[in-house]
Amino acid sequence: MIKTPARAFAAAALALLPLTTATTPAHAAETLSLHDGIEALPQAAEVRHGYERTKFKHWIDEDKDGCNTRAEVLLAEAVTQPTIGAGCKITGGTWRSYYDDTTVQGPSGLDIDHMVSVAATI
Repeated sequence: MIKTPARAFAAAALALLPLTTATTPAHAAETLSLHDGIEALPQAAEVRHGYERTKFKHWIDEDKDGCNTRAEVLLAEAVTQPTIGAGCKITGGTWRSYYDDTTVQGPSGLDIDHMVSVAATI
């Protein structure tokens, strides 16, 4: 078989692949706590060109089970499960903050938001 220059290059790259891959297993890599990992993230100035909040629905009930997005996140992230009342009213429960390592009692002390703001995705 005659190899085109592109195929020859690809074959050469594949031949070198075993020589250039890391020999350390992924699980042996240094690990950081979540807090230290967050602190290590680079920061940049926020740019909101093209963002309009009205383009994004707020607290929808995507699966139509009676609980909006905020309630779904509260239920999924609870350390101690809250009580779910009529209309998906959530009371009680505890949550642990990943960011400042504090425990919050009851859902009213929590803000639920995107990990990356919607404005940053534009």
